[in-house]
Amino acid sequence: MADKPATPTHRPQWQALVQHKERLTGTSMREFFQQDPERANRYLIDGAGLTLDFSRNRLTDDVLTALTELADACGLSQRKAALFAGDIVNITENRPALHTALRQPSDEDVRVDGNNIITEIHTTLARMEKLVAAVHSGKQAGYTGKTFTDVVSIGIGGSFLGPKLVVEALKPYWQGNVRCHFVANIDGTNIAETLSRLDPETTLFLIQSKSFRTQETLENSLVARQWFMAHGGAEAAVASHFLAVTTNIAEATRFGIDPGNIFPMWDWVGGRYSLWSAIGLPIALTLGMDHFRALLNGAHAMDCHFRDQPAERNLPVVMAMLSVWYNNFWGAESHAVVPYDEYLKHLPEHLQQLDMESNGKRVSQNGQHVDYQTGPILWGGIGANGQHAYHQLIHQGTRLIPVDFIIPLQSHHAVAHHHATLFANCLSQARAMMAGKTRAEAEQEMLDSGVDESTAKTLATHKEIPGNKPSNILMMNRLNPETLGALIALYEHRTFVQSVIWDLDCFDQWGVELGKQIGNEILPRLLDEEKTGSAGDSATDHLIRRFRSANRP
Repeated sequence: MADKPATPTHRPQWQALVQHKERLTGTSMREFFQQDPERANRYLIDGAGLTLDFSRNRLTDDVLTALTELADACGLSQRKAALFAGDIVNITENRPALHTALRQPSDEDVRVDGNNIITEIHTTLARMEKLVAAVHSGKQAGYTGKTFTDVVSIGIGGSFLGPKLVVEALKPYWQGNVRCHFVANIDGTNIAETLSRLDPETTLFLIQSKSFRTQETLENSLVARQWFMAHGGAEAAVASHFLAVTTNIAEATRFGIDPGNIFPMWDWVGGRYSLWSAIGLPIALTLGMDHFRALLNGAHAMDCHFRDQPAERNLPVVMAMLSVWYNNFWGAESHAVVPYDEYLKHLPEHLQQLDMESNGKRVSQNGQHVDYQTGPILWGGIGANGQHAYHQLIHQGTRLIPVDFIIPLQSHHAVAHHHATLFANCLSQARAMMAGKTRAEAEQEMLDSGVDESTAKTLATHKEIPGNKPSNILMMNRLNPETLGALIALYEHRTFVQSVIWDLDCFDQWGVELGKQIGNEILPRLLDEEKTGSAGDSATDHLIRRFRSANRP
C-alpha cells in the first residue's frame, strides 16, 4: 500500500487543480455566462433558510468536481463524522469540539467520557430560561428591589464577539425591558464610559471567563465590583448583581457570586464557538429565551445540512473549497465579508476571530511545517459604506480579493425605496466585480456622452475595470434568529472544512497564549520601579522606562 501523501500539495487531486488553474488563466467569467445560460441556476444552493449564489466565480463543473475530490481525498467525510461524534479533533489539547452538540435536541445522545452531554446542555438551557424569566418578570431584582434594566457582559474574544454580534444583529427581536452592554477592552475608557451611563441599583453584571483568570476580564470585573460598592452596593449585594459563566467555581464564589448564579463552560467548546452555550446569556436576556432557542434551531438546521448533503450541494463545503481555490491556486491573500445589512455590522469582527484564530497556523496536525498558504486575512464591513471606500481596491487594485456579499431579500424597515436601492447596490457590485468594463467600452461610453476622442482615449485606461473578480452572494428571506443561527454555523463549518484541506488543528490557538505570557512578564515592571533586569530586549526596556516616567505621581 502506498504511503499517504505527506502534504495536501502532493495529492494528485491538488495537482489536478493546478492544471485547471492554468487552463482557466485568461478565461473571463463573462465568457462563462455567455456560453452557459443556465449557469446561475446550476450554481445555486439552498440550505437551512439560506441561499448561496456562487455563479460569479472562476469555476467550471470540472473545477467544482476536482475541489470536492480534494476534500474527499483529505478525509472530509471521516473528519466530519469525528466532529459530530465527539471524537478527539483538537489534537494538541486532546479534546473534542462539540459546539454542534449545544444546539442538538434533547433526545440526542452524544458521549464525552461515557456521559451523555446533551443532558447537561439542556439542564443548563433550562437554568438559563429560569433566570431570563425571573429577570424579565422582576422576580430576580437588584438589592433595593428595583427591576434590572441593564446587563453588562464582561468578557473578551469569543465571550464577547459572538454574543455582541447576535444581540446587535437581532435588534428587531429585543424584548425591550433589558438593555445589554459589552465590556471587553482593557483600555479603561471602555469600562468607565459604560458604567457612567448606568444605575447600580438596576444593573446586572455577567462575568464570562472559563478560567476566571483572564486578565482583561478579571480587571474589568474588579472595577465593576468596586464601582457597584462605591455607589451603595454592600458586599452582600454582590451576590444578587453579579453572575458568572466559568469552570472556576471557587474563584467566582470568592469574588462574591452566589453559586446558584454560576453557569458552566465546558472544555469541549472553544471560546469562538461558545455563543450557543451559557456564554449566550446576554443574547437570551436581551432577546428572550424563545428567540435564543430559535437561534439554536437555525444553527442545528445548518449542522444537519452540512452533515447530510453531498459536497457539491453543501453550503459550507462549497464556500470552503472556493476559498481554498483562490487562496492556494490563484494567490489571493485576503477574503472580504461584506454584509448589506446594518444589523450585521459586527459579523466581520466575529468571523475574523473564527477564521483567523482557527486557521492562522503554520504547522500541520502532526507538527510539520506546511509548504502552502493557510488561512487568508479576513476583513470586511457594511457594503453600502464600503462602496465609497475600499471597493475601489477590490475593483481596480492589483490584488485578488474574493468577496462574500450577504443580504436579506426583505428588510425590517421598509423605508421608501431604501431596500430596493440597497439590493441594487449589492447586485451591481457583484456584477462589476465579475464583468468589469473593457477599455473599448470605457472609451465608447465617453464618446457617446460627447467627450472628444483624444480625451476619451487618454481617460479610458483609468476607467477600465478588469473584472473577473470572484464573489458569492448569500441571501435569506429575512434576518431573524433562525437565519442568523444558520449563517454563523455556516461559517463555523466553512472554517472547519478549510482546516481539513490544510491539515490543521483549527480548535487550538497557541499564538494567542504567547502574547499573554509575555504580557504577564512585562506588567510587573510597569507597575513597580523596583523591578530590575531586562524584559527581554532593549526596545521593550526603553518603553517601560518611558511609561514609568510618564505615570509617576
